[in-house]
Order: sequence, then structure tokens, then C-alpha cells
Amino acid sequence: MERYFLADGEDAFILFSKTHWMTLFVLVGVIVLIFLFRRVLRKPPFNNVVRVGLAAILFISEISLHVWLWRVGEWTIQYSLPFHLSSISILLSAALLLTKSYSLFEFTYFAGVGSALQAMITPDISAYTFPHFRYVHFFISHGGIVVANLFMVLVEKYRPTAKSVWKAFLYLNLYTFFVFLLNYFIEGNYMYISEKPVNPSVLDYLGPWPLYLIPLEVIALITFLLLYLPFWFIDRFEKER
Repeated sequence: MERYFLADGEDAFILFSKTHWMTLFVLVGVIVLIFLFRRVLRKPPFNNVVRVGLAAILFISEISLHVWLWRVGEWTIQYSLPFHLSSISILLSAALLLTKSYSLFEFTYFAGVGSALQAMITPDISAYTFPHFRYVHFFISHGGIVVANLFMVLVEKYRPTAKSVWKAFLYLNLYTFFVFLLNYFIEGNYMYISEKPVNPSVLDYLGPWPLYLIPLEVIALITFLLLYLPFWFIDRFEKER
């Protein structure tokens, strides 16, 4: 059991391996179940139990990461505070489930789901694979962001608007500016906006710092528009009908 919590994993993560695909299929399966039982999940006490349960999973996943980092001696103020986009999306998605705040949904649906999907398709966990804690935590936390927001869409009937896209993009840039200042004062690299990550990533193809920040902006906006596209089609279909 101890080896599943080592600082350095014994088996490397392999992109699109059988393990990777099975993990993604499990996530899709959970979303399908939410869709199939969406009417049941709208009724109390099921609605409250599931929302609170999902929020608890998100909170616990974030806390467990900090406990693990501290235990293996890798927790630092420069890299371990919950200021990466994934961490803040986890906490805000949990708050969304508890409060049902539409304003939170406008941000977490686009920024949270967009970043979580990209992270799960190309995970930055090269030294860990199932059943290591770091692998399990990574997919529970990022998958939890997606599940939480799609729960609000499928069960609570939340719908983003075209205005939501631009509000989320504005909020993301304001948050990025805050993180940039934070990185400067504590010599950190949250959100990888002060320098590229050590491990290979998509940023390696976007040019040197700070030029790669410009295509990142474009990628973020395109991702937001793609996430809004299904709702645009639905609205257009309903108007024509």
C-alpha cells in the first residue's frame, strides 16, 4: 500500500494507454448515468445528497493533495497553493454545487470544464499511473469538475449564454493577472504563466515566454466557444421550431 503514495511513481503514465482510455470511459459512464437519472436527481432528497456528496468529493480531493505533498516533502508556497486553474476550479465547482450560484456556473463551466478536459486528455502526471494516489487524485479532481458542471446542466437545467462566454473570458483574464502578480512576489509559477512547465506540454509548441501567452488566450476563447456551441444549436433549433 505504501508504494501507492510514494513521491516518485514506479510506473510511468502512458498517453492513451488502456488505463487512460478506461479512466475516460468511466467518466463518460458517470455523465451518462446522470443524464439517464436526471429526473430522479431533481427530486429531494436525492438532489441534496448527490450535490453535497459531489462537493465533498471535490473538497476532499483538494485537501488530500496538500496532505500528500506535505507528507512526501514537496509542498512549497511557490507551487502548492490552490491557485492553479484546476485547483481554483475544483473549489469553485464545489461551491457551485452547494450554492447553485449561476454566476459561479458561468465561470466554472467554461474555465473549469475547458481546462479539465484538456488536462485529462493530455495529463501532466508522467511519473504516475493507476493505482498510484497521484493518478487517482488527478482524474477524480478533474473529472469531478466536469461532472459537477454537467450535473448543473443536465439536472438543474442551467444554460450558459453568449454573454456568459465573454464574462468567463474576462474573469479568467482578471484572475490570470492576479496570479501573474502573485508569481512575481513569491517567485512561483502558478498556471504556468511565468515560465513553461518542466514536463513536455502543448506550451512547447507555442513559442518562448511570454509569446506563448498570446496563443493561450486564443485557445481559451476557442475552447469557450466550442463549449457554448451545443447550447447555441439548441437555442436556434427551439426558435425555428
